[in-house]
Amino acid sequence: MSRLLPRAGRPLLVGGLAAAAARAAYAALNQRPPGGRETWARTNHRGEPVTLFEGPAAAAGAVAVSLIAPGLPARSRAALALAGVGAAAFGAYDDLKGSGDRRGFRGHLGALLGGEVTSGAVKLAGIGATGLAAAALAGGGQGTGGGSPADLLINTGLIAGGANLLNLFDLRPGRAIKVALATGAALGVTSAGASAAAAAPMGAALSLLDEDLGERAMLGDAGANALGGMLGAAAAAALPRGARVTVLAAITGLTAASEVVSFTKVIEQTPPLRWLDVLGRRPAAPGTRAATSEPAGEGDGTAGDGGTGTAARAAAAAAPQ
Repeated sequence: MSRLLPRAGRPLLVGGLAAAAARAAYAALNQRPPGGRETWARTNHRGEPVTLFEGPAAAAGAVAVSLIAPGLPARSRAALALAGVGAAAFGAYDDLKGSGDRRGFRGHLGALLGGEVTSGAVKLAGIGATGLAAAALAGGGQGTGGGSPADLLINTGLIAGGANLLNLFDLRPGRAIKVALATGAALGVTSAGASAAAAAPMGAALSLLDEDLGERAMLGDAGANALGGMLGAAAAAALPRGARVTVLAAITGLTAASEVVSFTKVIEQTPPLRWLDVLGRRPAAPGTRAATSEPAGEGDGTAGDGGTGTAARAAAAAAPQ
């Protein structure tokens, strides 16, 4: 198939297939929800029910199509799939088991030092481990095998750090998906290989944007971690070392900033970012946290969640200001 399809058309084909796969997975999960519909149900800031099916569906669609994506080396396809599966699995665990009492790296590591193993700590360790394995598959970037210890370290940071960072943006309907699409587009500009590698998570995310903006569903940790991890894997598999170091520095800087700065406040105080952020979103319900400039639930940045606590986020957002 890769020989018959022009190189420029491959990302479009991959993105389209991932979109169709994600929508099919979303429909299947709604028809036969594992563990019952209540397990995946949350209440948003309007007091309306939303489902967490969006996250597993986006991850499933992106992973399935990444495994057969034309034009990508086998190692790159495997790295993308492993990054997505690991991040989705541990993210879903935190979605369903997390309390949200501990937030951010400091919160989870502090609890661990005190003898408490939080669901967030389990997730951080799990995504780190699968990120390491996916990094080894990605090798030296640009579709090459092997790779030095430096490549392994850089790639692990891209995959695990990308998974965590995208989840920090999942505090408003559609925001994390918009960030994922912008990130994938930026990667695609750098090289044809990065465009092909990022196409599956981008297509899966775009196909479920209407569910997210319409507040019928939310990505949760499973979806945001998976999409972020796969975009990190796309960078790890397709970019030269210098570009990967630059991306990793950006991820590290934003993650560090999230511990002391509210991304929501920065977005709302920057008119172009605010316009993009609210584009397509329903107006905020009066008298709720989402109608104010404060983050809904997790504290988006200040003592940032570190990618955990979807249940607590939804519950906190339901409370009036």
